[in-house]
Amino acid sequence: MTVLHFHMFVSLPLNDVFGATTVIPRLLSNVFTPITERYIHYINCVAQAFCAHFNASASHTVLMIMAFDRYVAICSPLRYATIMTSRTVVKLSVSAWTVALLMVGILVGLSIRLSRCRRTILNPLCDNASLFKLSCESVLANNIYGLGYTVVLLGSSLGSVTLTYLKIAVVCLSSRNKSLNGKGLQTCATHLAVYVIMFVSGSIIIVTILIFDRRYLGF
Repeated sequence: MTVLHFHMFVSLPLNDVFGATTVIPRLLSNVFTPITERYIHYINCVAQAFCAHFNASASHTVLMIMAFDRYVAICSPLRYATIMTSRTVVKLSVSAWTVALLMVGILVGLSIRLSRCRRTILNPLCDNASLFKLSCESVLANNIYGLGYTVVLLGSSLGSVTLTYLKIAVVCLSSRNKSLNGKGLQTCATHLAVYVIMFVSGSIIIVTILIFDRRYLGF
């Protein structure tokens, strides 16, 4: 693996470590703790919500740039070194983290601006919905941005990855080089499997919230 590959692919494990250290321990602790014994300070809840959403968002943005890297490597192998220069790789990596940071910052910022009239959080993990449900004010702006944020993130993620792999599939099917096709499939299989698992699990959570949590929809 070259230095450029390392710089790009280390982003995903780094994000996984971030999620495993900031989100998972508290979630597991709350799952096995009775609701009446769960306590968390508001500031800690805000930090936990930010970390959870940032971890999920960064997973999508990082996988998007990894898909682009695989596309260039398979569809334009002779131009790979020219396209994926060190500057380009750094820009893509920084963009992936910055976009996630800004989107989640606005998401959580819209919730902490609200006054609070409640003190109870039923979810085992603090998230954005947990924060704005503590308020008795109108959360219309939160719902609009939250739904827009979800549609943009998942839509751009799914669209870019789908388009990328369709183009890769066309190249592999049109090529008679079995060795090239095998390497292409081997290179993309892991990335695609991770993306599918992440997208399906995230979509299930979102659909569950929209169906069962009326407050999230502003009702």
